Amino acid sequence: MVSRVFSFAYEGIDVKPIEVQVQIAPGLPCVNIVGLADKSVAESRDRIRAAFHSLALSFPQKRVIVNLAPADIHKDGSHYDLAIALGLLA
Repeated sequence: MVSRVFSFAYEGIDVKPIEVQVQIAPGLPCVNIVGLADKSVAESRDRIRAAFHSLALSFPQKRVIVNLAPADIHKDGSHYDLAIALGLLA
């Protein structure tokens, strides 16, 4: 099952819509973030895991794949954390 949450990306003064697709699949526990994500977006897996722990929520012990679409737009910043966390909870 894929959950979809919408966010945005900055391109200069323009704002582009970004679809955050989160899939939880069987397999070894890991989090993969794809879609031209910067290092700060890749670090969101640790921030989200820490937030789930502080709220006493269990992080899925399965394979988590996060797709940030469209893939041709560069994504940076930590504002994708909320969209990814909501996708996990959905």
